Amino acid sequence: MSAARRLPITQVDAFADRAFTGNPAAVMPLEEWLPDAVLQAIAAENNLAETAFLVPDETEESDYELRWFTPALEVALCGHATLASGHALLSAAPWRNDMSFRTRKAGILRVMRNGDDDGYKMALPAYAPTAKALPDISRAMGGDVRETLWHDGGYAVIVYRDAESVRALTPDLRALKNGGDILYIATAPGSDDPSGADVVSRAFAPGAGIDEDPVTGSAHCVLTPYWATRLGRDRFAAYQASARGGHVGCRLDGELVELTGRCVTTLVGDFLL
Repeated sequence: MSAARRLPITQVDAFADRAFTGNPAAVMPLEEWLPDAVLQAIAAENNLAETAFLVPDETEESDYELRWFTPALEVALCGHATLASGHALLSAAPWRNDMSFRTRKAGILRVMRNGDDDGYKMALPAYAPTAKALPDISRAMGGDVRETLWHDGGYAVIVYRDAESVRALTPDLRALKNGGDILYIATAPGSDDPSGADVVSRAFAPGAGIDEDPVTGSAHCVLTPYWATRLGRDRFAAYQASARGGHVGCRLDGELVELTGRCVTTLVGDFLL
């Protein structure tokens, strides 16, 4: 019987300042790509919202190629697992200030140290949503919906009056799952919310195998242009009010969104294949 192949794995809580908060992601650097079916099986075994796989970028356009898998499928963009990847690599290379990643559908992404802060900043594409009636989604989400918007990347934004309304939601996840691979983002102003944030949200992706995502970077690619316009300023503090919860700093920079946050490493080891 041949010996098991050892693949390095690091688990990171992203958008977190302490363990057991934020959104956990597995980061797995590889020497070369494994078959897609194996990558998907590893992500299902990890059973986290996302597993990030990295391979050195031989094109020299970036430091690494990066792909993300949920337990059910590969996704086009994942912010928290990108932040986690940057954290894992920069923790091992204290002389570096940034890491760049070439992705298949989201372009070149970069994670940088956030100055004297012990966190990071990350540049992602801005996905401005447009107003659209979404009656079926509104019914499945529940609550007193004030506005609905859509982005063709598969993002539905459902706006509520206040953070309390967002926190109280109990969506019909079966109905949402029937919509396919859509990220459903519930959001409201954060005034009077215990988090102290300007904006509060929750995110659901049952069609991708994630009933509620703890803290979602890609959701803030959509929320940042929307709230920057509504608040009349280019930056604000956001809080994703899941059971784990996480703070995200948001800034609109033209066609990019700059997100800031901290990370905590919780596991370092080997995956036996």
